[in-house]
Amino acid sequence: MTTFQVHVTIENKPGISDPEGETILNDLVLKGTHKTVSKIKTAKMLKFTIQENDKKTAQSKVQEICDDLRIYNPMVSIVTIDVFEG
Repeated sequence: MTTFQVHVTIENKPGISDPEGETILNDLVLKGTHKTVSKIKTAKMLKFTIQENDKKTAQSKVQEICDDLRIYNPMVSIVTIDVFEG
C-alpha cells in the first residue's frame, strides 16, 4: 500500500454568493490597498492522509467519504479532489 495526500477543495458554484470573499474584498477597497484585486473567492480545503493501492482508489475512497458524510452541498458547491503521493 502507498500513502497518499488527498486535498478536497470545496467552493461555491459560479453565481452563488460568497459573503466571506466579498467582505475581504470590501476591506481591501476601504483600506485603499491592493487596487488591482477585483474579486476574491473563498474555499474550504480538507486534507486527508490515506493508504490505498493507487491514486485512483485513493481519490474514489475520499469521494465516497465526502459523499457519505455530506461534507458539501452538490447544489451550490464545486468539489475538486487532488491526490499526491507521499
